[in-house]
Amino acid sequence: MVDDQLRLRTGDSALHSWFVLFMRSVALVCLAGGIYYWMRLIGLYPGLLWRFDLMPWQWQTVSVSLAVALPIVATGLWIRASWGAVLWVITALAQALIYTIFARSFEYFPALAALNVGFLLIYIIFRIGLFMQGKRALATPVR
Repeated sequence: MVDDQLRLRTGDSALHSWFVLFMRSVALVCLAGGIYYWMRLIGLYPGLLWRFDLMPWQWQTVSVSLAVALPIVATGLWIRASWGAVLWVITALAQALIYTIFARSFEYFPALAALNVGFLLIYIIFRIGLFMQGKRALATPVR
């Protein structure tokens, strides 16, 4: 009975389908980010401070944390688990702070920070829309 009520509220609306597509797209971006940090850790990409043993301790900490967290976040977002969204918000905010406010210790990369904040804003808009859609579905009588 409860399962039928939940299915009635969320349904397969166009908004819900777009939300799933958005979350899976963000999952692919997070997976690409995780691969980027793993490449950085093992030194596959030539460049200054691209090997783990040559990085300052701040970059070592961030690189290891994001290399582990981003693939887990991608998995959680892909399967639409609630913990995936929570971990994604935490890592997106951390990356935005690292590449803007804490740029003195890391690097200034406002495009990545803007991408993360933009994805978070789109996520919030989707969640508000789905919440309002659920309220409307509960307000209409069931036949």
